[in-house]
Amino acid sequence: MNVSRGFLVIAPLYMIVGALIGMHMGASGDFTLAPAHAHLNLLGFTLMMIFGLTYHMLPEAGASVLARVHFWLHQAGTLVLTVMLVLLFSGRISEAQMVPLAPVAEVVILVGLLCFAWIMFRRAR
Repeated sequence: MNVSRGFLVIAPLYMIVGALIGMHMGASGDFTLAPAHAHLNLLGFTLMMIFGLTYHMLPEAGASVLARVHFWLHQAGTLVLTVMLVLLFSGRISEAQMVPLAPVAEVVILVGLLCFAWIMFRRAR
């Protein structure tokens, strides 16, 4: 699996979803989904694009098992968290119903970020 390509292919999908939510908010004048929109754009597009470009520039870092672990942790955590946020801010679920999935997704994302940090500490020159 090419981790760089994975991040670079998935990032625009999050950007498109984030843009569609932004367009909906602008057209409707209802900005209750703004926090979910921000998470989609930052965790989904911006970070994944940065990760993909970083692994592309440092291919030896992207070839590691830890990079693949980072990829899958970030995918799972971001998908679960952003879906939960859309459901929360659209009024489909309550904050209480976010437990335990949202906190677990946040920890999964954090563990993925720690994997990335470790890879950078070890391999970046």
